[in-house]
Amino acid sequence: MGPAEREAVFERLQAANPHPTTELRYESPFQLLIAVLLSAQSTDRAVNKATTRLFAIAPDAHAMLGLPDETLKDCIATIGLYNTKARHIRETCKILVRDYGGSVPRERAALEALPGVGRKTANVILNTAFGEPAIAVDTHIFRVANRLGLAPGRTVRAVEERLSRLVPERFRHDAHHWLILHGRYVCKARRPACQQCVLFDLCAYRDKVPSWTASESPQVSDAARGPSRSLPRRRSRAGSRERT
Repeated sequence: MGPAEREAVFERLQAANPHPTTELRYESPFQLLIAVLLSAQSTDRAVNKATTRLFAIAPDAHAMLGLPDETLKDCIATIGLYNTKARHIRETCKILVRDYGGSVPRERAALEALPGVGRKTANVILNTAFGEPAIAVDTHIFRVANRLGLAPGRTVRAVEERLSRLVPERFRHDAHHWLILHGRYVCKARRPACQQCVLFDLCAYRDKVPSWTASESPQVSDAARGPSRSLPRRRSRAGSRERT
């Protein structure tokens, strides 16, 4: 895929969703960090359900440290690997309180030094909480980048590096969310909704598309847009609103 085609990809994604953002509900960088820690091998919907309870009683690192282990685990028990995640949350909060006054550091190295935080999680925080043009390559972005021919690579790191280099600068910050949402709702692993994809004519995968009928193809015209807001999606204090 050449520069003109890459430009067209993001122009179309932007037209469909001008202000993409995460579906995770949060009100601060700290809450986003906890939500992302919980999201490994889970869905944003499940995480939002758990954090609605958790953030109501522990909205910051100091309050989270004050929770009994049983209470913390009870709040996140519906999330996979919750025992390990509870330990990472507690250890992370200790570091945040001790070294950063309860705030989340903005430096990659400091983020990746936190328990349970790897490069992908750090990229999410840098992009969504702090506005940096980082791209966190998850399974959705990896699939879309390879199928489209946008930034093919055999490893997550290779795809990340190619995207960081090849995505036009003016689209680089929002590319993370556009590609995740496109992979989640349109370019799905099974039965991708190719007939309804705004990128179909640009896609390297188009010649491999199974011959589904239009009636069999998933109806994604609304979902494909994902959440669209001018500001990062955040949970209300009352916990009444549901992003990813």
